[in-house]
Amino acid sequence: MLTNKQKELRARLLALDTPAISDALDSLSINGGLLGIQCRINGLKMAGPAFTVKYKPIQFDSQHFKNAGNYIDNVPECSVVLVDNQGRTDCTSWGGILTTKAKLKNLAGTVIFGSVRDLQEINEKEYPLFSAGVYMVSGKNRAVVEATNVPLNINGTTVKDSDWLFGDMNGVLAIPAEHLEEVIYRAEKTEQTELNILGAISGGQNLEEARVQHGYSEPWKEK
Repeated sequence: MLTNKQKELRARLLALDTPAISDALDSLSINGGLLGIQCRINGLKMAGPAFTVKYKPIQFDSQHFKNAGNYIDNVPECSVVLVDNQGRTDCTSWGGILTTKAKLKNLAGTVIFGSVRDLQEINEKEYPLFSAGVYMVSGKNRAVVEATNVPLNINGTTVKDSDWLFGDMNGVLAIPAEHLEEVIYRAEKTEQTELNILGAISGGQNLEEARVQHGYSEPWKEK
């Protein structure tokens, strides 16, 4: 359950977009982009603290059933599930059943470093889902959970269990928990500055002059 402060920060996050957040992270020299992760359900944003899940591959054996998704019962409300299936695209680690459970638990969304399936069903449920791939072959008997609540490395970006994830149609960003409030503040300033510049150039001002006038290089600094 989120605290009142976290609920406030989440609402502010959802009013922004990933480009503004990315610029704010850049200003703090933080690598937050999850490279290769794409939005699968268009029009939905996602924000919340990460619940991390690490998978490991196993030898396929159709005679001895190995399930991989029962961790879902332990995920706190409003969390974002982040699954590291090592970027595998040959089998899935998220689908319709997990989505149904996630909706019942009021989770904020899911990010899979690997593949997902059942997109039509998930789209109908309007559940925020992001992944590296889409494929129909099940992860059952091909991968199992190795650990939960551990740091993950997603294409060079480290995500800890306490970090926040934010996603929209452009992809997903990880925001270190200790920098969350400052990142949101800088992103809000960045977005307002860009709106000011757009207004100026729409009124006929030269772009370079508008950028200088409105502090485009460091929009979070007081003028």
